Amino acid sequence: QVQLVESGGGLAHSGGSLRLSCTASGFTSNYCAIGWFRQAPGKEREGVSAISGSDDSTYYADAVKGRFTISRNNDNNIIFRQMSDLGPEETAVYFCAARPGVYCGTMYYSDEGWYDYWGQGTQVTVSS
Repeated sequence: QVQLVESGGGLAHSGGSLRLSCTASGFTSNYCAIGWFRQAPGKEREGVSAISGSDDSTYYADAVKGRFTISRNNDNNIIFRQMSDLGPEETAVYFCAARPGVYCGTMYYSDEGWYDYWGQGTQVTVSS
């Protein structure tokens, strides 16, 4: 059973930085992608970034390009996301999600319905 555990959330000041981690376990083969989503109070969940399991392909939502960086540690299946220059509007619960598989086809990085497994989420609060 695939399990995803997020960590690293907390409080940041406006303009500050945080680093989130997603530790993935239980894969019986490779994975197509690991994605990060966030859900702010009263809003729908949105895709923020993702990384391919087979190469270095990445995805970033326009709102975070240049400020967020996604990377991975293949030995431990840990996916990191460095977030900088945070704003109060980015206060949300941040989730990681996984799409297992080897033959992945088109990668729908920002589509939450494409992912099969989800972590419980970690709260990020940005104060103004």
